[in-house]
Amino acid sequence: MGLFRRRKRARAVDPDRTANRADLEHLENFVRSRKGVEAYIEPRTTVTETTVILIADDGEWTRRRIDGPDGARRFAHRLSIPIYDIALMGYPQRMRDYNERRKRRPELF
Repeated sequence: MGLFRRRKRARAVDPDRTANRADLEHLENFVRSRKGVEAYIEPRTTVTETTVILIADDGEWTRRRIDGPDGARRFAHRLSIPIYDIALMGYPQRMRDYNERRKRRPELF
């Protein structure tokens, strides 16, 4: 029957799904409207391009595509925010705490 011979194919990254102006505007607005924002570079995968995740001091976060690690660094430098590599640093505890609060009390968010 061949039930176990099927393999899932990894989807290739779609080159049309790179960062666009709307992505950058969203990220800029997040930085300008929150305190203590830090940027974290998330590496490219077989499914997504490089992304940057912005995390505010209360743990609120947002993620958008960015034009590679160098594009993320330029973005952070332009807005004068610190930037880290998620593969080296991991996700900060305040982000995990924020996600937990959202799960427990979704009506507040």
